[in-house]
Amino acid sequence: MYPLTCVDGYRIPLRDEVYVLDIIPLIAGPATISSDQKLSLFNPANVSAGPHINLSTHHGNITCAKAFDAGSAVVCTAGEDGSVSLWDLRQDARQAEVARLTNNQVPVLSLACSSAGFSVVAGTELQDHQASILVWDVRGTPTPKLHYKEVHSDDVTELNFHPTDSNILLSGSTDGLVNICDTRITDEDEVVIQTFNHDASIHHAGFLNSTEVFALSHDEKLALYDMAENHENGAATINFGDMRNVLGCQYIANVFAKSNGAGAVIGAGAHDQEAFELVHLNKAQDWSFDRENSVGLPGAHSSEIIRSFCFYDEAQTVFSAGEDGYIKAWKPNA
Repeated sequence: MYPLTCVDGYRIPLRDEVYVLDIIPLIAGPATISSDQKLSLFNPANVSAGPHINLSTHHGNITCAKAFDAGSAVVCTAGEDGSVSLWDLRQDARQAEVARLTNNQVPVLSLACSSAGFSVVAGTELQDHQASILVWDVRGTPTPKLHYKEVHSDDVTELNFHPTDSNILLSGSTDGLVNICDTRITDEDEVVIQTFNHDASIHHAGFLNSTEVFALSHDEKLALYDMAENHENGAATINFGDMRNVLGCQYIANVFAKSNGAGAVIGAGAHDQEAFELVHLNKAQDWSFDRENSVGLPGAHSSEIIRSFCFYDEAQTVFSAGEDGYIKAWKPNA
């Protein structure tokens, strides 16, 4: 394991307990959402100076955020009151909220954005026996162009677009299913083109490459699936089982595909050991874990859970955020 050093950090200065819920990596720097209902943008070279943009969102309780355009610093947020907003972080605070997407009052739990497809998608909580996936075209009216009501039978906890096809959408739910949808299809009976049954409530799911998909359950079970035609039955191609046993951790924060297609990085934490490890899942080695070359964050966020992490490869920096209200920057020893 290669330990990194915490070189910078910032804690939200409030008396009440505030969680940093997620980090959204933008080219301009890491943006965060936090339980004090703020959307913040940090200078990656000077996190301790605090956010140079700090916006109050208006979602009741903010629940999720995604980059709409990482290069242009446009971020989408959503929350408990069902509202969805687009923010241009290059703008003055008074003009930063550039769009508010309406016609939904059900709490939003997940988002997906495609600037190439001009699309924002929201997944809702189960309410009145219905969990929805709503699709907006940001060039059109603020009401959804598509509303799928039967894709899932429980909370929609994860949404992600295909890495190269902005029409293909992955959705995950506490009903245990990961569905692949073609958003060009308006007929709800036909929109799901593939289903993977993870058989456990989905915490995170996403594309690892153009055909392979991961699913991580709330009870830390990880499996890989393949959309390719020779895997049409929908069964897992690799089932790793409970990652707490596999990696000796207590929780998995998330799984991110490597941009170079070489595999994925898994963020595994053990709060009672004040430890967090970035473990490479190596595609070249038939999706095996490379523990020897894992990266450690010694001390992590003390005994608090790390909610999110991201890495800026060119800057050789990892950012982490946690339930202690901190965002921290980590680098290799000079």
